[in-house]
This record gives sequence, C-alpha cells and structure tokens, in this order.
Amino acid sequence: MNKAQLIDAVASSAGSSKADAERFTKSVFDSITGALENGDSVTLVGFGTFSVNQREARVGKNPRTGDSINIAAKKVAKFKAGKSLSEAVNN
Repeated sequence: MNKAQLIDAVASSAGSSKADAERFTKSVFDSITGALENGDSVTLVGFGTFSVNQREARVGKNPRTGDSINIAAKKVAKFKAGKSLSEAVNN
C-alpha cells in the first residue's frame, strides 16, 4: 500500500472526502515526525511505538573496493510493533 492508497482507504473508512483524508493523514505523519525530531517517542497502544535510536560511529567497508571507510554516528527512526499488530500479522 502506498500513500495514495492509504489516503483512499482512510477516506472510505471515515466516510470523508479524499482531501480531508489527505489532511488528516498528513497531520498524523507530521505529528509523529515532530515528536521524533524533539527526541520523544510516540506510543499508539495496540499498534506500536515510534522512537529514535542513536547509532554510534563505526568503520565499514566499501563493497566495491574493499577499502575501510568511516561511517558517522547518526540518529535513526525505529518502529516496534505492538502486541495487537503482531498478532494480526501472524494470524
């Protein structure tokens, strides 16, 4: 499912227009993004938790040349599925 299909599904499920569903969807994504930018986590009970993890700097290898390269430390977004979502996927 891509973003357009998600918006269509939200519109039909909520009985609203696609424009309203797009605004709602964008608002949810923006709210999650904003919380993660501030270092907060977002927990949606039964669905999952979005959080930010810190990856440490490390030495890697260039697969083309085999040379060692330094990979900088960075923050990455992480999602951990909740119990209800995990059970729904595994049934």
